[in-house]
Amino acid sequence: MDLFDSNAAERANLPRNMIENSMFEEEPDVVDLAKDSSTFPAFPTLDPDEVAYEPRSSRLLVRGLGENDMDDDEEDCESSARLLGMSFMNRSSSNRSNSSPYVRQSPPRSCSRPSIRTMVACVLVLVIVASMIMVMYLLPGCTFTKAGCAKPNKTAPFEPVYPNSTSGEPFPWAELRLPRSIRALGYDLTLTPDLVNMTFTGRTVIEMLVLHSTKRIVLHAANLNIIKATFKLGDGKADEVHVLEYKPRQQIAIKMKEELKAGQQCVLTFDYSANLSHTYDGFYNSSYTDKDGNKRVLAATQFEPLSARKAFPCFDEPSFKATFLIRINRKPNYMTLSNMPQAKTTNLSNGLMQDEFEKTNVNMSTYLVAFIVANFTRVNNTDPGTMVSVYSVPEKKEQTRFALDTASKLLTFYNKFFEIEYPLKKLDLVAIPDFLAGAMENWGLITFRETTLLLGKNSSSLEKQVVASVIAHELAHQWFGNLVTMRWWNDLWLNEGFATYMEFMSLQEIWPSLDTGNLFLSVRFRAMDKDALNSSHPVSTEVNTPEQVEEMFDSVSYEKGASILLMLNASLPKEFKKGIIQYLKTFRGLNTETEDLWNSLTEVSTTRQNISEMMNSWTSQKGFPLVNVSRKGDQVTLSQEPFLLTSDNTTKQSRLWTIPITYVNDSCSLAPECSQMFTLKSKSENLKVPESVKWLKLNYKSTGFYVVDYGNDGWNALIEALSKNISVLTPEDRASLIHNIFALSRLGRVPFQQVLHLLNSMSTETETSPVREALLQLNSVHGLLDKRQESGLVARIKTYILTHFGSLMKNQSWGEEQSLSKQELRSALVSTACTLNEESCVANATSLFKQYSDSSFTIKIPGDLQQAVFTVAAQSDDGWKSLLTLYTTTTYDAEKRKMLKGLASTQDPRRIAWILKAGLNGDIIQTQELPLIINTVCNGFAGYLFAWDFIQVNWDRLIEKFPLGSFAIQSIIKSTTSQFSTQAHLDQVQAFFSSLKQRGSQMRSVREALETIRLNKRWMENNLQAFGKWL
Repeated sequence: MDLFDSNAAERANLPRNMIENSMFEEEPDVVDLAKDSSTFPAFPTLDPDEVAYEPRSSRLLVRGLGENDMDDDEEDCESSARLLGMSFMNRSSSNRSNSSPYVRQSPPRSCSRPSIRTMVACVLVLVIVASMIMVMYLLPGCTFTKAGCAKPNKTAPFEPVYPNSTSGEPFPWAELRLPRSIRALGYDLTLTPDLVNMTFTGRTVIEMLVLHSTKRIVLHAANLNIIKATFKLGDGKADEVHVLEYKPRQQIAIKMKEELKAGQQCVLTFDYSANLSHTYDGFYNSSYTDKDGNKRVLAATQFEPLSARKAFPCFDEPSFKATFLIRINRKPNYMTLSNMPQAKTTNLSNGLMQDEFEKTNVNMSTYLVAFIVANFTRVNNTDPGTMVSVYSVPEKKEQTRFALDTASKLLTFYNKFFEIEYPLKKLDLVAIPDFLAGAMENWGLITFRETTLLLGKNSSSLEKQVVASVIAHELAHQWFGNLVTMRWWNDLWLNEGFATYMEFMSLQEIWPSLDTGNLFLSVRFRAMDKDALNSSHPVSTEVNTPEQVEEMFDSVSYEKGASILLMLNASLPKEFKKGIIQYLKTFRGLNTETEDLWNSLTEVSTTRQNISEMMNSWTSQKGFPLVNVSRKGDQVTLSQEPFLLTSDNTTKQSRLWTIPITYVNDSCSLAPECSQMFTLKSKSENLKVPESVKWLKLNYKSTGFYVVDYGNDGWNALIEALSKNISVLTPEDRASLIHNIFALSRLGRVPFQQVLHLLNSMSTETETSPVREALLQLNSVHGLLDKRQESGLVARIKTYILTHFGSLMKNQSWGEEQSLSKQELRSALVSTACTLNEESCVANATSLFKQYSDSSFTIKIPGDLQQAVFTVAAQSDDGWKSLLTLYTTTTYDAEKRKMLKGLASTQDPRRIAWILKAGLNGDIIQTQELPLIINTVCNGFAGYLFAWDFIQVNWDRLIEKFPLGSFAIQSIIKSTTSQFSTQAHLDQVQAFFSSLKQRGSQMRSVREALETIRLNKRWMENNLQAFGKWL
């Protein structure tokens, strides 16, 4: 899927994957190990994949083994002692005295001192007991049971503690990930949705192969009422079987009376019913209002990452690939879509019609299965040799043409680039009216938000850039993710990093006028900003809970993944394309891990360079390097250390990267052939340059994922060169200097005064990327000061921005602009000027909105100016009311979203309260837009505290609609906390999230929020006093 959905003025990260998993919060059943083990039935011999089982990761509560909070050492000792039956008190009720050790007793009036003999005896007993424990722990091959460890046991594996199922019987599996004893070969699904009662019934037939002997089958199901289940072995008869369910992990199981043998084939059949989901995951209901004001209902799916199990019982993990044959029973006034073309339609006796789709000709992971029941219209063509169609509600059919043309071009490009033809017969792109994710790459049936697929005929180039980027991302997934899939969610970047990289690369090739280079540059800067936090994570990292799966859908998996691929391509341009084609061909239809990619690249390397050795430093550890530059004569010393905003001395000492450093100098700095390369592998290395070289600029065009500190002399040399001739460096290099120096200021390596010196040297800057980066950084500082109510400093930085960029702002026209790059520049400048209440900007925006209103909204506002105009209009009473009316009636979704942001930018407290509540309720404003509303509200002074209170009061409702760890929740937490910079706010945030316990306290985004507040506080404390003098 795609995390992005943007308006013309701003590329904002959007939720890709808002999957509700609140059922994971259910407390697990309790197993009482203090009772006699004879009450438990014997369990089957463990499968080979159980040998590595670690009971503590199962999150089970075992009575007598973890009901009280303990530290790790205490837990180890207590658990082991009780498992060994070595209780130090008599637990028998017949022998227990009334003076329980757990009841506070009155202290005795006096106590006698023990004799020396007694003390020696006690010490001796303790030594003997401790020795016995140590021997039993250290004895090799020991099997710990209630009977102790009488002798080594080299055959029987450790018996795990199984949880109780909903029926009270022991559930025969105790891990998040499924056993590997059974493999699904194919699914036969029949679904009958009822769009009146919002329910559905289903029958799922699963053909399976036994990979190794077992007496159980474990798979996934969530919120399904299983009416009947049957099992058939080989050609035998189907017998009804009893289904056990363990809700906390959304697993079901069937225990076999006889052991299944490796190589046998069998069939499981389930009949079940369920409610259509009222959130945005699983098989969910959606609705829209047609042109006549009638409510139209539809049903669609969103299965990634963990929600196929909410529509049908399945082995719901990426590595369990299988074929799918899907039938959907519907009313005659609906149509259906699925991954494959429709094979036939049959009239049923109950008045319904059954659409049967062709069986998939590829093995698919369950999260890629999709089906839709709706009343859509389509446009299509077969130019690439594949039937490409775009579906929408009938009222928006004319907005689908751009998407159809773009998808056809991209499909042709990818077929040629990857040297592997798209394997399915058709490719559908569907605009869903109520869809939380930006888009979802279901194989053959890609689903989108309307804002990321549909465009009006007068849409701006910036709006086209957004739609083209999302389509390019999702089509790249048909190879990276669908054809070759990561084995587990810890390597999600193999899907998302590649799709993000190909999104930019493909459009630069086939549609250079869309200018995606500037966009990709900004994306890399924002990824570094997040990855500089100590609360970040490696690109490939351990994933052990459903919440952690959700949290993998973030900028590290997407943008950092894409950034390191760009860096690899820049350093190995010949091998890179060959390597990824080799990777796709080698693992076609299979699942992979990161090492498989590096091995494929190594195989095609002409120098036989070990790519794995080079790239593991970028994927297996969090963060990125800071490269320090110092020079003496002709010798340049390059050293590296982790760029870590929160100091971590232990980490700093142990982390190194293999860094492909590119650099240019004053003798040649613009053309690609000027760039030279040096690989920094150790802590510090030297390179030689001619003494005549005046300055060095590292990281040519910012293709590397690292920050550079040139030292005082190096920065001064670059500043002097830019002040004489700003064109001495490429726009990308000038933007990277701005980003780097702000980052170093935040780190405390350079004073903010040096930041201003660099900006002052670039006073004649007119290129898009450096201007946008400078404005973004300065607006961030302005926002922090504003939220701290430092009114004097706020006025000074406002004056600085308007003075520094004032002439460029005033030179912007308010008419149509053809160049996309100039649209991006104008959008950034005008939005900043109007936000700072610059007089002429506000006057022009007000006048343009009046013309728009007076023409009954027929006069077009240029797309890149719409956000600024709508935001200014929303500050007045009449303007806000007009904008709300317009929002409820317009059919152009790109404009509609900008109107919503305008409405949310109001500084009227009552309207802020109204729009937050409306977004949560989902009647006038769809709930899918709530993260955007909260983000916009938080940008204003009147709204940021209001929004913080709002999420505290409504937290339970928020996590009902958006799952813990999901991108929506990540966005909401970041929006509401990232501008706090005081101890009081830090205490508030920490107290609130700590109070949530299992309802959110352990999320990585909470750690990021707390770290960000501490960093804001530190920056303010270090710079506040001197800030006035610098400005």
